[in-house]
Amino acid sequence: MRPFRTPYLILSSCLPIAIGILLSCSPSYKQMQSAAADADVLQKFKPNFTVALYNTTVDVMGNHLSGLLLIKKMPDSSTRMVFSNEMGFGFFDFEFKPDGEFKVYSIMKKLNKKSVIKTLQHDFELILMNNLDNSKAVVKTNEGLTYFIFPQTKGYNYYITNQSGDELVRMERASNKKIIVESVMKKYQNGVPDSIGISHKTFEFNIGLKRIEK
Repeated sequence: MRPFRTPYLILSSCLPIAIGILLSCSPSYKQMQSAAADADVLQKFKPNFTVALYNTTVDVMGNHLSGLLLIKKMPDSSTRMVFSNEMGFGFFDFEFKPDGEFKVYSIMKKLNKKSVIKTLQHDFELILMNNLDNSKAVVKTNEGLTYFIFPQTKGYNYYITNQSGDELVRMERASNKKIIVESVMKKYQNGVPDSIGISHKTFEFNIGLKRIEK
């Protein structure tokens, strides 16, 4: 099976990432205004990964991996992600619980670095959309887009929709000073995105997924 390389969406916008304080390297975002919107609108974009299989590419610091990523919802409501090549060699096996607990069952030696594991964890948590606590969400709007901002242990997760709330335009993770990663999920079918792209801004680390239809 030949792996499908999903193009990464590279966006140049520099967004504000401080709750209550508008910090931006682009003057246009200084016009961002508070908005009255219900963060519950995001629930319809949360992927329903009962069982999904993706052709997957990972490019990290000069290393290229390609293979199959299986995402499966387990009986205890945790989500298991297993990435391996077509020959069955395992790259990693992760578990994400709804309460935020994360477990590494296995990972290949080349990726077995604390910084890489933490990056992968945060990337996949962004697209899984677990623990969206509406009581902590801050909502802003600018140029026809609505920004749902959720504070994390370090930094913030952004879920950005169009003004009507019927399209998830992109997702971002940011520190107090800059955007760390941008992600998109496109062409939902029965609650599961057909394509997922993750692009890091501070170093070479990109992930592309294209769903394999049953």
